Amino acid sequence: MPTWHYSVKLEDESKIAKAVRYDIPVSIKYMREIAKTIKGMKLDSAIKFLEDVVKLKQPVPFRRYHGKVSHKRGLADRFKWPAGRYPVKGAKYALEVLRNVRANAENKGLDPGKLIIVHVAAHKGITLKRYMPRAFGRATPKFRRMSNLEVIVKEVG
Repeated sequence: MPTWHYSVKLEDESKIAKAVRYDIPVSIKYMREIAKTIKGMKLDSAIKFLEDVVKLKQPVPFRRYHGKVSHKRGLADRFKWPAGRYPVKGAKYALEVLRNVRANAENKGLDPGKLIIVHVAAHKGITLKRYMPRAFGRATPKFRRMSNLEVIVKEVG
């Protein structure tokens, strides 16, 4: 089995906490947009933001994968980008990782109110390849794409 490392190396390990989740059954496109949005936020506000996404109260701006994505009210005011969606399934998994990194930080003795997300990255995971048989000897691919999410928080102040 291949080894895996975080994509960034930080020097002071005493003030940071890490968490990672592998094989999330969500497309990398959705996880990338969620990761881009929560990077740089305080941990509490990022958790609150993702809870609002799950409740369909706050959309996630789609900057790269925004073909035929409709505009949402309030996005241009807050994020300076009008197109967005509500990736509920991806937000639930990202919320799980954020709660995990918060528990890791509390276990290290860090103050949860002073944590800022300094690094979050979504990586492409494995693809489960399945084929559905069709008429006349043909087959249709049904690929299941997975993604990996890593989060690093740092105590500031």
